[in-house]
Amino acid sequence: MVCFDQHLHTERYSPDSIIDPLEMLDQMRRIGLDGVVITEHDRLWPEDELDELRAASGGLRIFSGVEISAREGHFLVYGLPDLRDVEPGIPLRDLVRVARGHDAAIVAAHPFRWDQDFDRIVRVHGTAFDALELVSNNVTPENRQRTGKVCDALGLGRTGSSDAHVLETLGCYYTEYPEPINDIRDLINALRRRAYRPRHRRGAALASGPVD
Repeated sequence: MVCFDQHLHTERYSPDSIIDPLEMLDQMRRIGLDGVVITEHDRLWPEDELDELRAASGGLRIFSGVEISAREGHFLVYGLPDLRDVEPGIPLRDLVRVARGHDAAIVAAHPFRWDQDFDRIVRVHGTAFDALELVSNNVTPENRQRTGKVCDALGLGRTGSSDAHVLETLGCYYTEYPEPINDIRDLINALRRRAYRPRHRRGAALASGPVD
């Protein structure tokens, strides 16, 4: 089993985060995460900077995805090579088109948050999602329940992530995969196989409640 936190932000490219990337590595070791996907707001990490972080990680898996601020809400995208066709405020239909063109995966971040009409989004775009974020630091128990019902109805996978902006939140929730994840393509393929489950870290503050 490998444990990934696949929704978090650092101070390097997300102005609302205070997580230092090197301190993030130390915290990953302390709490037992095998890897992370850094998902800055509307920004991908340059590959050379990722390589520097990996060199300091001691073998931890460090990837970059992105949290896109689309017109309809926030969506985690894994596997885009660049953001030249993706700008903040992009309509979700266009984001889906670009993601599919690169065989990238899309996970809806904190569904129903801020009174998002996620039921309507699902009616129009439900088949575009590879999974929904069931639990995170920004998912309430009520929205978790609503998201779970959508997953049941559509047969979608359920992920857990921290959506961390401060170090203490890192890994409060994570996703446990049964197979090795060595690169972002492995992560995408694993998401589509849906052989994973959301988990929580003992002792962490759990905004969505514990995960069985």
